[in-house]
Amino acid sequence: MLEFLPLIMFVSVCIVLLMGYPVAFSLAGTALAFAAVGTMTGVFDSAFLFATPSRLYGLVTNQTLIAVPLFIFMGCMLQRSKLAENLLESMAILFKGAKGGLGISVALVGMLLAASTGIVGATVVTMGLISLPSMLKRGYAPSIATGTICATGTLGQIIPPSIALVLLGDVLSSAYQQAQRDMGIFSPDTVSVGDLFVGAIIPGLCLVGLYILYIWAVAKFRPDLIPPADQSDNKENKRKLTLFHDLSPPLLLIITVLGSILGGIATPTEAAGVGALGAMLLAFYKKQLTIDVTKEVCRTTTRVTSMVFMILIGASIFSLVFRGYGGDELIRSLLSDMPGGVFTATLVVMVVIFLLGFILDFIEITFVVVPIVGPVLLAMGLDPVWLGIMIALNLQTSFLTPPFGFSLFYLRGVAPNSIVTSDIYKGVIPFIAIQLFMLSLLAVWPELATWLPDYIYN
Repeated sequence: MLEFLPLIMFVSVCIVLLMGYPVAFSLAGTALAFAAVGTMTGVFDSAFLFATPSRLYGLVTNQTLIAVPLFIFMGCMLQRSKLAENLLESMAILFKGAKGGLGISVALVGMLLAASTGIVGATVVTMGLISLPSMLKRGYAPSIATGTICATGTLGQIIPPSIALVLLGDVLSSAYQQAQRDMGIFSPDTVSVGDLFVGAIIPGLCLVGLYILYIWAVAKFRPDLIPPADQSDNKENKRKLTLFHDLSPPLLLIITVLGSILGGIATPTEAAGVGALGAMLLAFYKKQLTIDVTKEVCRTTTRVTSMVFMILIGASIFSLVFRGYGGDELIRSLLSDMPGGVFTATLVVMVVIFLLGFILDFIEITFVVVPIVGPVLLAMGLDPVWLGIMIALNLQTSFLTPPFGFSLFYLRGVAPNSIVTSDIYKGVIPFIAIQLFMLSLLAVWPELATWLPDYIYN
């Protein structure tokens, strides 16, 4: 029974979270409670907790994590610059004559917002407020409209520069080094956030292409769900001239941030600083940069960053107690002894992460689950970039899956009362199938994630 205490502790944390307690305090509180009981009964060595100060100091001095508040600031500032409204209006006119043109526009704008902000909730809410009324007005079925918005909103998980990839890259870097030390390699290779950014480009673009293909196919074969475009109003064609004006600022910002990383000019942290400054200049250009806006953006950035780092502190304490109970050895033995070897172990981990995505946010899964299973899977020979992209895609899928998908709740909060929840659930099912298809493709052809980093950095 004692050997399964780490799993009991993990289940206890999930139960506490389902009761509605804050994540950071649930992680730390549950871990300290188990540590106290274990110390009194003699089954836990309290010396493990003495490593807490050094771990917290490591978090404070972690250069990679500085990118988190900078990317959050960039995303919040871009939200305030009314970037999405102008983009959607211009894109809709550009694709006016295409089948499913408005839906395709929503997918493309969602991709650009994902690459600009990297925040799933912000993208879903923004697109829901702006594009949902337009899609319903033009005769789109509620399920198609809501499904498209929910799916494109989650692209912030996988399209770089993504906050999820920043956090995942930092955790996987530590897990990869630990896996190599466990294998007796004391001059380990490294994996960086930049590697994950580059590795996510092809899968992310493929995913957007599959979304667009699905929307086009529905418009072609099911005109009752997506009606043909209205060609009668030609005056709007004049707005095509403003597409470059609306599209060039965000594209320039994305190219500057990603290009500096891909070209080796800047680290992700330095590129995040450039992105934050670029977002301010863009807001100034759009005449949206005021004292009140700056104050609100700073408050939001501080609030979200504090939440992220409090969860990280709680997860650090949890992982210390988990390891003190021998949890890492238990996980290693369970995964290593599975029939089917690394394939079965990876499949089980992906299923567990998918299910945990119903009740935990990507931050908790990244900080709690990945440090536990990551070293084991990487020691079994998996490529760290491929594993990181698989986890990111998996978490993106769990954001969409009823009944607990976070993206569904974000859209439900801003959708009109005429949209019933069952419409949203029904609309995301085809996109979940697309996500699973993309995961399968990546599992069969890991080169989709690994080829570009190898090509650029080698």
